Amino acid sequence: MTVNVAEEPNLDLPLWNDPAQDIGTRVSALVDAMSLEEKIAQLYGVWVGASDEGGEVAPHQHDMEEKADLDALLPSGLGQLTRPFGTAPVDPALGALSLLRTQARITAANRFGIPALAHEECLAGFATWGATAYPVPLSWGATFDPALVRRMAAAIGRDMRSVGVHQGLAPVLDVVRDARWGRVEETIGEDPYLVGSIGTAYVQGLQSAGVVATLKHFAGYSASRAGRNLAPVGMGPRERADVLLPPFEMALLEGGADSVMHAYTDTDGIPSAADEELLTGLLRDTWGFDGTVVADYFGIAFLKVLHGIAGDWAEAADAALRAGVDVELPTVKTFGAPLVEAVTAGRTPEALIDRALRRVLAQKVRLGLLDPDWDPVPDALRGADLDDPDALRGTVDLDSPANRELARAVADEAVVLLTNDGTLPLDGPRRIALIGPNAAEPTAVLGCYSFPQHVGVLHPQTPAGIDLPTLHDALRAEFPDAELTAARGTGVDDGDLSGLAEAVSTAREADVVVVALGDRAGLFGRGTSGEGCDTESLALPGAQQELLDALLDTGRPVVVVMLAGRPYALGRAVDEAAAIVQSFFPGSEGTGAVAGVLSGRTNPSGRLPVSVPRGSGAQPATYLAARLAQASDVSSIDPTAAFAFGHGLSYTSFEWSDLVVDEPETDTAGECSLAFTVRNTGERHGTEVVQLYLHDPVASVVQPVQRLVGYTRVALEAGESRRLRVRVPADVASFTGRDGRRVVEPGELRLRLAASSADVRLTATVTLTGPERRLDHTRRFHVRFDEEAGRDAETGARTAA
Repeated sequence: MTVNVAEEPNLDLPLWNDPAQDIGTRVSALVDAMSLEEKIAQLYGVWVGASDEGGEVAPHQHDMEEKADLDALLPSGLGQLTRPFGTAPVDPALGALSLLRTQARITAANRFGIPALAHEECLAGFATWGATAYPVPLSWGATFDPALVRRMAAAIGRDMRSVGVHQGLAPVLDVVRDARWGRVEETIGEDPYLVGSIGTAYVQGLQSAGVVATLKHFAGYSASRAGRNLAPVGMGPRERADVLLPPFEMALLEGGADSVMHAYTDTDGIPSAADEELLTGLLRDTWGFDGTVVADYFGIAFLKVLHGIAGDWAEAADAALRAGVDVELPTVKTFGAPLVEAVTAGRTPEALIDRALRRVLAQKVRLGLLDPDWDPVPDALRGADLDDPDALRGTVDLDSPANRELARAVADEAVVLLTNDGTLPLDGPRRIALIGPNAAEPTAVLGCYSFPQHVGVLHPQTPAGIDLPTLHDALRAEFPDAELTAARGTGVDDGDLSGLAEAVSTAREADVVVVALGDRAGLFGRGTSGEGCDTESLALPGAQQELLDALLDTGRPVVVVMLAGRPYALGRAVDEAAAIVQSFFPGSEGTGAVAGVLSGRTNPSGRLPVSVPRGSGAQPATYLAARLAQASDVSSIDPTAAFAFGHGLSYTSFEWSDLVVDEPETDTAGECSLAFTVRNTGERHGTEVVQLYLHDPVASVVQPVQRLVGYTRVALEAGESRRLRVRVPADVASFTGRDGRRVVEPGELRLRLAASSADVRLTATVTLTGPERRLDHTRRFHVRFDEEAGRDAETGARTAA
């Protein structure tokens, strides 16, 4: 973000262009000078598609929209440009040229010279042709490594900013409540602390590059009934406050996110886009947020056509503005002529327009878009001949070696070894059979918001733009001396078993079988994972389970590799497979990361951000559940996971010991302290992920049996030990009480130091004393991990000294 420094006022500049003035003064002066039409024009975007010939950006409209007339719109100005790079394949340099020409046209057309803010998707990398495809957010969660995610986000932000993009529509802070939901791959996991700490790191990284981060989807989207996309949300205020809202609190308070996107869903009959209590009462009045609230695409129009709470477009616009939505995306519909007419007729107060406008203009000031030296030429085109588009083609690299190295680092840390009977790491196998629908599929590593899967599939004549090694390619490189034979067996979801006999025959002739299963990412039913690709059960798609069972029946050691967007029940393989390796759409460097784990070149350190179910139908179920949600004698359904949240194996072993509770008692405003030792008892370097869970035996309202309150990655050489001190503030024991307010109650707590939510190694009992204590969003979110020698351990969250 641009920081205004003290300067002498420039009397030759309009106040709104003078960097010496404070933001409020600049914004007020501009608001006062604008007509109603000019004000409203700053509150909407136009969906654009960059020309691959470097021409001006042309509107691209959803099928519910009329064609936007830029010549008619631009004299009043324009608030945003929607996805100039992410709508069709375009060479990055020519896309940047197209964008700068459009910005020049926009500023020349409006009397204040205000540029548009350009936004793009960036959920797993900059979603444009030729840009690095990083692992999806579920893999970020599997790393338990905020520092690495922060580095990745900064790299994504630098690439976006270099070509003229100002805002990224990420991160997704929805907490998984039902793994059948298609957008699980876009989330960070099923625990609010993990989602919040990793998501906050992403915000910090992206915004460090000068790109606005957008928190989504606010709030409750992932809790839709039966895991169906856009379905109504049925949850109480306590679940919302204690499970779904904390990641947003953290990302706003600690990450400083400058934008929030409302959710599509309604909760108890109130759509988020029209929820004034949520978007204004909580977000702004209570939490103090002063950035922009943007509409999820067509979300304001949906108040009329889907939710039925508005009779026409003007009523939809009025409801959203009153609630606190500032910007209509992706393109003008309700905030155009209908809103102008409603304000002119007195049905919508102009004060609501001004309120939203002030937030939009303040953001543009922070981005430097109103400064007198603003230049539409982005850094990537500095010094280039802008009159020669042909010479520009291919000159901007958004998939650099440094990007690929960073993508590999994230993928390496995100691979989770679920089970292993000693078959892994593979020690010079002579014959490997590689079988399965994802064995030779380049896009098996990509999520639905990667450019090739999101947009590229609509342009099959255009190459992917990035190198996507298949698992077959990666294994051939990893095991050059092995005989590698391949068979597809079946498709991801076609149910075709005509290749089963060949697959079984291939397996029987091998020393080890690697079977690559999982998902195909897509949109709205075009895949098995992704937006609009919900599933009725967590059984493997298509005939993959039949293929897996047939391979197990061969008696050969079977190593299951999952390249997927959600966890699946794996049937017999949980107990019978030689090993199971889980990777959540690990990006363009993902197959190399998986191959490294199979060979032992990489010692796996990933941990599950979501539980892997034993049965396919016991949903919704996550580890974050109360006692009555556990297995019991009064229900015939056992929701116990096959592999619990936080689980992950290593090729070395760790011993935890010597727990000392230095401060077993503190008041409800205090802090407990304990220390313990972790030792690498194996024969090679490895990383243990220490997880701290809180168990509250007696509380005034029902609590989950345990919940994650802290974590840290501890890298140790063979034989090395490290003593860690853990400081646990009483604030992390807080929850929403019966009166709807957050409280810390006195009483006994159990702090579980664990390798996963199902593998507790050490337990400390501490007691909080004194009166109940009320807290708010300014509470302490983090446990602190330190090394006893005084050096900071590699912490799982940003902590204060």
